[in-house]
Amino acid sequence: MITKKIYETDPWLEPFRGAIDGRHERILAERRKLAGDGPLSAAVNNHIYYPLHREKGKWVMREWAPNASRIFLIGDFNNWKRTDAYAFKPVGQGNWEIRLPEMFLHHGDLYKLWIEWPGGGGERLPAYVTRVVQDAGTKIFSAQVWDPAVPYKWTGRKPGRRPHPLIYECHIGMSGEQEKVATFEEFRRDILPRVDKLGYNVLQIMALQEHPYYGSFGYQVSNFFALSSRFGTPEEFKALVDDAHRRGIAVIMDIVHSHAVNNEAEGLGRLDGREDLYFYQGAAGHHPAWGSRCFDYGKDEVKYFLLANCKYWMEEYHLDGFRFDGVTSMIYWDHGLGKDFGNYSYYFDAGVDENAVSYLALANQLIHELNPDAITIAEDVSGMAGLAAPFEAWGIGFDFRMAMGIADHWIKWIKELSDEQWSMGGIWWELTNKRADEKTISYAECHDQALVGDKTIIFRLIDKEMYWSMEKNSQNLLVDRGVALHKMIRLVTLATCGGGYLNFMGNEFGHPEWIDFPREGNGWSFAHARRLWSIADNPNLRFGGLQAFDAQMIHYIKRERILSGDLRQLYVDEGGKVLIFSRGNSIFAFNFNPNASFENFTFDAPEGEYAMAFNSDDAEYGGFSRLGRDERHSTVSGRLSLYLPSRVALVLKKIS
Repeated sequence: MITKKIYETDPWLEPFRGAIDGRHERILAERRKLAGDGPLSAAVNNHIYYPLHREKGKWVMREWAPNASRIFLIGDFNNWKRTDAYAFKPVGQGNWEIRLPEMFLHHGDLYKLWIEWPGGGGERLPAYVTRVVQDAGTKIFSAQVWDPAVPYKWTGRKPGRRPHPLIYECHIGMSGEQEKVATFEEFRRDILPRVDKLGYNVLQIMALQEHPYYGSFGYQVSNFFALSSRFGTPEEFKALVDDAHRRGIAVIMDIVHSHAVNNEAEGLGRLDGREDLYFYQGAAGHHPAWGSRCFDYGKDEVKYFLLANCKYWMEEYHLDGFRFDGVTSMIYWDHGLGKDFGNYSYYFDAGVDENAVSYLALANQLIHELNPDAITIAEDVSGMAGLAAPFEAWGIGFDFRMAMGIADHWIKWIKELSDEQWSMGGIWWELTNKRADEKTISYAECHDQALVGDKTIIFRLIDKEMYWSMEKNSQNLLVDRGVALHKMIRLVTLATCGGGYLNFMGNEFGHPEWIDFPREGNGWSFAHARRLWSIADNPNLRFGGLQAFDAQMIHYIKRERILSGDLRQLYVDEGGKVLIFSRGNSIFAFNFNPNASFENFTFDAPEGEYAMAFNSDDAEYGGFSRLGRDERHSTVSGRLSLYLPSRVALVLKKIS
C-alpha cells in the first residue's frame, strides 16, 4: 500500500514540500545517529544503565556529569558524610560510576549525591532516580532505595488497541472526597469502578512524575523517572494499572517533556554546576512564561534521557501510551506565545525548533515499536500540519492531537452570546473542522477549564444557583437551562469527534466550583482539591441525572461503534436553532432553541425505520419526559418527521 505524503493530500502544503522533505530526512538522520540501522527500542536503555540497580551481586549507579570533579553517595548508610568508600569513579564520556557490596544499601534507605565542580558543589538527586520521598517535617526531598522483598506480579492482560479512545482524565491526589491527598489504592478501590461503570475505555492520569510543588498539577517535574510518592508506592500504582487492564481500560499518562522545574536541589538544574547540561544555553534554556528550564533537544544525551523515560514508564508500569504535554511550547522557539498561527508558514519557518520536532517523531517511533497498540496524543494549540499524521506520510507520528479550540469555543458561546445568538452552522463548523489526515481528541472541557480563575461549563451555565437550587424538587429556570445544555453540549461534542473524546474527572456530573490546590493564598486548604462524589450519588439532587446521561451516551457510542461511522450533516436551521446529523447507524437531533418546541419537524434522512435510542429529556437524566422511550419513526419518501422539544437532544437508531 502506497501512503501519500501530507503535501499530496493537502494542496495548501505543496508550497512547503521542500521544508517537509527536509524535516523527514532530518528525523531519519537523527534515528540513524542514535540507533544505526537497528530498532530504536534496542538502542534506548539509559533507564537500565544509570539508576541505582543490582548488577552481578553489587549495587551499581551511574551519573552523566561531565563538569563534575568529584561525586559522592551520601545517605542514611554513612551518616550523610562524604567518604572515599562511597566515591564515584569517572568511566569516560562524562559518566561516573559507583559499585557497592549489596550489604551497603537496604530497602528504604535515603540517599543523595554530593557533586563537586570547579568553584562549587552541592547536594543533588540523581537524574535517573526512580524513587523520591519528601520529609514531612523539613519538606526536603531525598532519593530512596526501593527494593521490596517481593516484586509485584502482574495478572492483567494488555487492553489492546483503542482506535477511538474514550478518555477519563484524572488526578489521583484530588480524586478523593476528603480534604487530603488521595492515594493510588483509594483511587483503585473507590474511583476506578466508577470509571468502569461510566464506560470510558482509557484512563489518562496526570501528575505521575515527581514534582516538588503539589499545586503545579504535576507540570513542574523534578524527577522524570520517579513515580510521585505522595500518592503511594510503585506496587500500589502497578495494582491500579493491573486492575484497570482487567476491566479492559487502557492507562496512559500525562508525560511532561516540554520543560523541567527550575529547582536545583530536587531537579536537573545545575546538576554538575553547568547551566546547560540538559538545557539550552542562554535565554533559550529558560521558559519566559513558566519560570522553568527548556530541554536541549539537539543534544544526544538529552534525547536518550527523554526516550529512555518513555520506555521506562511503559516497561516498569505497563502503561499504554502518553499524552505529551506542552507540545506547542516544545516545537517553537518562542513557545507559541502571542501567536495566532493563521498561516501555514509558521509551521515550517525559522521559528520552529526542529530539534524538538525530531525528538517527538523519534519518541512516537519508539513508543509504537514497544507497543503497536499504544496511544500517543499531542497537546498542541498551534495546529501544526502533520503532527498527528503517520511518519510514513511524512508526518510526526502522533496518533491523535487535542482539539483544543473546541473547549475555547464553548466558553466563548456560553460567555459572550445569548442562547438566541448561537449559530448552528458555527457549532457544526467548529466541531467538525479537522484535518482529514489527522485524528483528534474532542472535549467540551478538560482540567484547564476547571482551574481556579476559570469556570466549568456547568458553573458558567448555573453559577451561584448551584448552591441552593440543585434539589430535584426545586423550580429554577436557570438550573433547568444549565442541566439541559450541559447534556447537549457533551453529546454533540462526543458524537462529532474526529477520533476520540475526553472528559475530566467529575465533570460528567457537573462538579460544582473550581480546582484550587493548597497554597499560601488559600491558607493551604484542600477544600477545592477534591471531588464531591456524594452529590452525584445523592438521589435528591440533579447531579445524578447528568452522571446517568454521561454513562448512557458513552456506552451507546461505544456499543454501536458510532465513531467508526461517517459523519453527515442532515439539517441546520439557524432560526429554529436545530442541528441534525447522522453517524453510523444513528441520527442525532439537537434543538438548542430556548423557547420553541417543534411538532412534526421534517427533514431529509437515510431511508429506514428508527427507534428512540435515548434522549436528554428523559426523567432519568433530569429531563421532563416529553418524549416516549419506545418511539418509532419511519422515513416517508426520504423524509423523517420528529417532535423536537426545546433544549433537547435525541438519538435514533436505525433498526431496518
